Amino acid sequence: MVPTLAGRIQTRLFLLATVGAIITLLIVPVLPGSSGALGDRYVTGFLVLAAVAVLGVGWELVYHFLMQFRWEKDWPTLFGLLTVVPEGLLLYFLLRSGAIDFIDPVPSAAFWTHFTVVWLCVWLVANGPMRVPFIRWRFRGGRVL
Repeated sequence: MVPTLAGRIQTRLFLLATVGAIITLLIVPVLPGSSGALGDRYVTGFLVLAAVAVLGVGWELVYHFLMQFRWEKDWPTLFGLLTVVPEGLLLYFLLRSGAIDFIDPVPSAAFWTHFTVVWLCVWLVANGPMRVPFIRWRFRGGRVL
């Protein structure tokens, strides 16, 4: 079954809350160009992760609209991987412009390293191990609950 809009949003939020949180916990202490207290860096890292989740719901609406022009109304797996580019660029420019003012400025190298590693891990889990514990996940339109 093709993932539904609700299923795609649930999957995105679930994977960011689990895989994204674990990767953020592991990677924040070693991010390049970041300085300051470790607690502050963790707060910033998790705020960026939360911003990815909130903006991601909006992105899913855009993707759902675009999918309506495709024959099977679905994304090929490669499209899912390539969405890292527009989503990363939008969040990066929003942070740089100060539009998301509750997140402290993040060095470019730290942002792109964190964003890319979390994105790649979430994409890999969604296209592999996610199907093991959630056997019916794909058949329920991508809904986790």
